[in-house]
Amino acid sequence: MGHRSDRREFFKIMGGAVVTPCMVRAAGMLPLGISSAFAEPRDPLVLGADPVPNQPLGVAKGLHAGRVVWAYDPKATDWAGPGQGHWWESNHTNQSVVDSMISEAVRTVGGKGGDGKAWDAIFRHFNETHGNGKVGYRKGEKVTIKVNMVGCIAGGAVDPKTYDLVHDLDYMNASPQMILALLRQLVHAVGVRQQDISVGDPLCQFPNQFYGPLHSEFPNVDYLDHNGGNATYPRTRVQYSSIPFYWSSRPSGAAQDYVPVPYAEAKYVINMANLKAHTLAGVTLCGKNHYGSLLRRPPEKGYYDMHPSLPGISQGSGHYRALVDLMGHAHTGGKTLLCLIDGLYPGVHPSGHTPRKFSMPPFNGQWASSLLASQDPVAIDSVALDFLRAEWNDIPHMSGADDYLHEAGLADNPPSGTFYDPDHASGATRLASLGVHEHWNNAQEKQYSRNLGKNEGIELVPIGPAT
Repeated sequence: MGHRSDRREFFKIMGGAVVTPCMVRAAGMLPLGISSAFAEPRDPLVLGADPVPNQPLGVAKGLHAGRVVWAYDPKATDWAGPGQGHWWESNHTNQSVVDSMISEAVRTVGGKGGDGKAWDAIFRHFNETHGNGKVGYRKGEKVTIKVNMVGCIAGGAVDPKTYDLVHDLDYMNASPQMILALLRQLVHAVGVRQQDISVGDPLCQFPNQFYGPLHSEFPNVDYLDHNGGNATYPRTRVQYSSIPFYWSSRPSGAAQDYVPVPYAEAKYVINMANLKAHTLAGVTLCGKNHYGSLLRRPPEKGYYDMHPSLPGISQGSGHYRALVDLMGHAHTGGKTLLCLIDGLYPGVHPSGHTPRKFSMPPFNGQWASSLLASQDPVAIDSVALDFLRAEWNDIPHMSGADDYLHEAGLADNPPSGTFYDPDHASGATRLASLGVHEHWNNAQEKQYSRNLGKNEGIELVPIGPAT
């Protein structure tokens, strides 16, 4: 399936109509390399009721509990749209502005005036809360960055010989500018050696267009790839470690999953997701970013199929959600130092082939040009979900789209009754709360409980010249 000039927006649900998977197939709107089994809802979309605002649940995480930083700067993006170059090119996404967004976000998360001091506060808080003592980053400790390159799933849009991205060139992958800004922070502000950093998406390929500008500045960073790159520019082919990953639904007859080596060897993980809706999950943010962390496809034959736990199949609330296991396993979510959501060019996976502009204020018909950052993996996804719900009246409103956040926030006593313990073959040690969830008061004010003076819930801190 190639590009089509007559593609239309995928879901049109305003007024109560629904769209079925057969309509998706008929429209030819699944990207290359993303099979229908991988991405399609299997039932008509069912919308959920509007959530009750400002009712936090779970335990807020972070040096500043429940803090989510929203950096917004419209100068970061200058792309006229499809046919006018590509959004990831240097003349369309401003590297210096993105560098500033990452810098200010880190300083606000850490509550310090300088990049190095802010990172040190973040590392020290992580180590203290993980039983490692009041210590900062130490030379030689490995950092793995999980980015979302789902538009480059192995066997799809990337030419296997040249490693050029040849299809869906404007798909909503992690922006190379965000990745580069983060690498600059880790190497120059924190002092992490290049060879101690791994970055990539185990399920996907790392195309030349994204790899090139990163490798030219940081040639000794370990660039992760599902296949291992090519002879000219080799990447590191991701392999499995011997550390098992268990599903708390305790499926029988499924092949054993294992944690990939870059996660097993890392002392810290940084989760860099994208701001996207998802036709099967409602949203795909930091929680679902780990769907690519297991190296194999979510519904791969012989393995546990992760998809039935998504709301496109298991509608409503109070269900087991595999996302909670991914967010809570000791070597994935358990090692996560910082969560980031790249919101420069949001979109809809997998139906949309190009990003969508945001119409609500302050975006007013332009690119979202945003970055979210937090130490709380539940809080950051809650805020991103609210942004997507406010902007689009269809997919993010899917019945059960926020159920994984309820389950994660209350992982120690979830509504589903699931004994969440992805680290053991049988329920031995129940996960504690993974963070705090709530919805804002309204899309105009964007106020969460801590913004309203309460000592619980989320605090949304907007920064940047346009906030």
